[in-house]
Amino acid sequence: MTPTLTLFLIVSAALFCIGLLAALSRRHAIFILIGIEMMLAAANLNFIAFWRFGAEPQQPTGVMVAIFSIAIAAAEAAVGVALVIAVYRHYRTTNVTKLDRLKG
Repeated sequence: MTPTLTLFLIVSAALFCIGLLAALSRRHAIFILIGIEMMLAAANLNFIAFWRFGAEPQQPTGVMVAIFSIAIAAAEAAVGVALVIAVYRHYRTTNVTKLDRLKG
């Protein structure tokens, strides 16, 4: 069986839906970050799939966009984990429903 664009789009949509469900249904900040990373991985899969099955896939524009997106996702994860650690040190929990007392 040869993979087609439709197969990649279905896998990407499933991955995005799982990430969205994880980000919206979880109470702990780490699981929310994992869900966001899954959604970014689905977007990267779309970039690569549309580049591969495009009219002229000689220029690696889809790969470049995906690499740029991965770099942004890594920076987002680093900042997110740093925020979670700072909040955990202050409140001793990562449960986002208990964080209603944040003041600047």
